[in-house]
Amino acid sequence: MPCPAGVASLARMTRPVRLAVRGLLMRDNRLLLVNAYAGRGDLWCAPGGGVDPHQSLPENLAREIYEETGLSVDVGAPCLVNEFHDPAGDFHQVDIYFRCALVAGDLRADWPDPEGIVSLRRWVTRDELAGLRVKPDALAAVAWKDSDAPLYDPLEPILR
Repeated sequence: MPCPAGVASLARMTRPVRLAVRGLLMRDNRLLLVNAYAGRGDLWCAPGGGVDPHQSLPENLAREIYEETGLSVDVGAPCLVNEFHDPAGDFHQVDIYFRCALVAGDLRADWPDPEGIVSLRRWVTRDELAGLRVKPDALAAVAWKDSDAPLYDPLEPILR
């Protein structure tokens, strides 16, 4: 089947799709969130990050959550695939979300993320989440296991 006009040339002009993993970690009916950009606390997401080769997705996620929060987790089943992109640029990322269980640790305000991105972390209720700027759009439905929660959350524009 031939590619639509322009698709092949567009694909050559963009960088590869980035693969990332994120964890849905609940405690006392609260979801763990982290800031999405260094120095900005107005956009929140589930902890996680880019996948390193030669490690499983759960291994990558356990490492990322520890780096960003200081918490040790058991990584469970995947529960959402979300993708987002920058319509004006060449950024495109696919996030695979997993349910996680806390094994050890407590959140500390002074925890140093080695990549310097995450500086804020917090547990939020569903009501509190509704008042925050978060991505992906389906985060609450998936975290609180709504019966109509998606398994795939289609391409969303990136928020800055």
